[in-house]
Amino acid sequence: MLRRALILFTLGFFLAAATGSAATEEATADKETKPAAAEVEPAAEEEWYPPSAGPIVTWTAPLCAKGQLLIQPFFFYNRTRGAFDAEAKYSGLNKGDKKYQYQEELFIEYGITDRLEIAADLLYQQNYLKQDGVSAHSSGFSDSYLYLRYCALEEKKWLPHITGILQVKMPTGKYQHLNSEKLGTDSMGTGSWDPGIGLIMTKRFRPFIFHADAVFSFPQKVMIDKVKTRYAGYANYDFGVEYFFPKIKGLNLMFEVNGYLQGDTWYDGARTPSTATQYLNVSPGIGWSNDKIQTLIAYQRTLIGKNTDANDTLVLTCVYTF
Repeated sequence: MLRRALILFTLGFFLAAATGSAATEEATADKETKPAAAEVEPAAEEEWYPPSAGPIVTWTAPLCAKGQLLIQPFFFYNRTRGAFDAEAKYSGLNKGDKKYQYQEELFIEYGITDRLEIAADLLYQQNYLKQDGVSAHSSGFSDSYLYLRYCALEEKKWLPHITGILQVKMPTGKYQHLNSEKLGTDSMGTGSWDPGIGLIMTKRFRPFIFHADAVFSFPQKVMIDKVKTRYAGYANYDFGVEYFFPKIKGLNLMFEVNGYLQGDTWYDGARTPSTATQYLNVSPGIGWSNDKIQTLIAYQRTLIGKNTDANDTLVLTCVYTF
């Protein structure tokens, strides 16, 4: 049922996109027939930037204005349907087994100047697992993030809005001395400090806004239960597009793709083969926004991966600006 909903929503998204593109071409043709003296549209067109909550994971390049505070809570309901092994082969959960999770996330941004902002990301989660007739549950904070973003280039004609990002993941989630009776549900983090650097781009092509980012992180060595552990560097890459209905103010569709790549893990100086992790998620969504608050509801699905769970996730979020 979820797969059918994803297919129907995606088809609807591209049909709406095609309709919007046709409407834009008609508007351009009408504009070309008007006298030169009446052509005052380009300046207004350049300022088009409708409010929205943006994609779920993909960064957006524009920053908060100086002194502006942005708060964005998220709610995730994540249900695992199976897993991908080291060879990317999928297998579903055994009959009677269940694995699901609730996550509450708080993302905060503050504009230091019009070109520089700081941000923080906090996540609390509740993990549930039923396996071979045995149930377990744990809750707690996951790892947290701090960000520093700088606007390198504002959007001009065909050039996109470009923003650089520095980030650090902090080990605020439990990562060692796990309770075997909890069946791994009490594992909330990795234990490592992970500095990272990346690039974000946003470009408007009315009625679309495109976003893309790539962030590379470099985990530091950590001692986990007396074992020297070194996670490989990893890359997050994301692409998102938003479509804004020309005749329905505040309503938009969203579609994004999120990828993750990480190499094998090292324990006590030796690389452990077949521990590399990969996944690719897709997420369609629909949002409604005005100048003060922006909302989004979306569905996220893991399509392929290695050494990762195959998840279906419901996402709710809103953005409020002070």
